[in-house]
Amino acid sequence: MIVEDTELNRDLLVQIFENGYDLMTAADGETAVRLAAASKPDLILMDIGLPGISGLDAVRAIRADSSLPRMPIVAVSSSVMPEDRERALEAGCDEFVAKPIDDEALVELVRGLLAER
Repeated sequence: MIVEDTELNRDLLVQIFENGYDLMTAADGETAVRLAAASKPDLILMDIGLPGISGLDAVRAIRADSSLPRMPIVAVSSSVMPEDRERALEAGCDEFVAKPIDDEALVELVRGLLAER
């Protein structure tokens, strides 16, 4: 699942992963939490700066749902300060990727996380 409020960024991520993956998208944290509960995705790419509830609050809500299996969640953010990465990991993210995104590195990261499942 790709969670990104900026349409251009969301479309870019879809283009990166559309071949070989079944994708769903959300533009806000509330929708992400609802989709995660209903669909139980294998992995989530979560933008941190979302309207409504933040990406970190959405991660916390997903992690708190005991009916969900433990899926990898990758924080994606344009905030690249060390404390941003720390906050993402403390909220329950497994990895942190800074924007602008290195497409190849992100694909390899996703492959690796999915292979560990």
